[in-house]
Amino acid sequence: MDAILALEDGTIFRGKSFGASGERYGEVVFNTSMTGYQEILTDPSYKGQIVTMTYPLIGNYGINKEDMESRQPFLEGFVVKECSKIASNWRKDETLSDYLKKNNIVGIEGIDTRELTLHIRQAGAMKAVLSTEDWDEKNLVQKARNSQGLVGVDLVKEVTSNKMYAWSSLATCVQTGVARDKQVKDEVCKVVVLDCGVKYNILRKLLENKCQVVVVPANTEANEILKMKPDGLLLSNGPGDPAAVNYVIETTKRLIGKVPIFGICLGHQMLGLALGGATYKLKFGHHGANHPVKDLKTGKVSITVQNHGFCVDIDSLNKKDIEITHINLNDQTLEGMRHKKLPIFSVQFHPEASAGPHDASYLFQEFINMLR
Repeated sequence: MDAILALEDGTIFRGKSFGASGERYGEVVFNTSMTGYQEILTDPSYKGQIVTMTYPLIGNYGINKEDMESRQPFLEGFVVKECSKIASNWRKDETLSDYLKKNNIVGIEGIDTRELTLHIRQAGAMKAVLSTEDWDEKNLVQKARNSQGLVGVDLVKEVTSNKMYAWSSLATCVQTGVARDKQVKDEVCKVVVLDCGVKYNILRKLLENKCQVVVVPANTEANEILKMKPDGLLLSNGPGDPAAVNYVIETTKRLIGKVPIFGICLGHQMLGLALGGATYKLKFGHHGANHPVKDLKTGKVSITVQNHGFCVDIDSLNKKDIEITHINLNDQTLEGMRHKKLPIFSVQFHPEASAGPHDASYLFQEFINMLR
């Protein structure tokens, strides 16, 4: 079946569909990872976005149950140069195309993804529509222009869990290689995770670091969290504009100084807002597993996994209280910060990786050390 990707600036890409049929709207972005498409598909941070993979062949190792990063895929559409018809991996449960179809995600292949990526780099990420139903290019461009976009939209409510749960199921223990009895015996601290679209590997990493992990919905109030008597709070990753998620920002403000806090990605941005800073939208965002970040204290450079379209403004932060800890070497944007007086720190990148380099995984241990 034919498919069309139409951008709000009038640019048109024609290709063939795979996965589901229909029409989807979102901000079109590109991801520079060579592998890890399953983790990208199931990362809730991609809600509201149509994801383009720059690596030309996607789907060759299929989809498996163990590598999911959330309960379902949340992205709006998937764009590749070629979707492999053969999935040759002993762990696979199904093909990429079958997985997208089952989850009602529209994919398009056969377009020049290099051209699309270069266009986004020059013009910036923009609203788009992906359709297998409408062939009127002018009509599709107008639909893209009229679509919602990301700025000012709360997408966290679309991906957060609707109830509290403990991350200690038998399936979890099997995935992490931690036996249930050993996990209970060795737990050293209790961490509450405010779920704004948390990736499962963040929870796995906390479990590996001997934490009792409790996940709560994004709208959980500060007093409810304090009643749980946590040793620490983790503000998770998630999709969209951080400034639109006022309730999480207010909750964070009320918890500052009352419990140690670690923020990741969107959690980092909302922490920045709670500390009096400001955020802004990046031209085309950071999406991929090869972003160099410098630790300003040690001088060490880590290759990191990133997925964000917004950023905390360095100049908006109170330097008397906030120390800048990490900087992106590609564009010098803020990648990490720490409170000088309180046990609070955050990073813009993903220390849990999945999939990607593990250079930054040490940050989970730093969080645990802060709780003791």
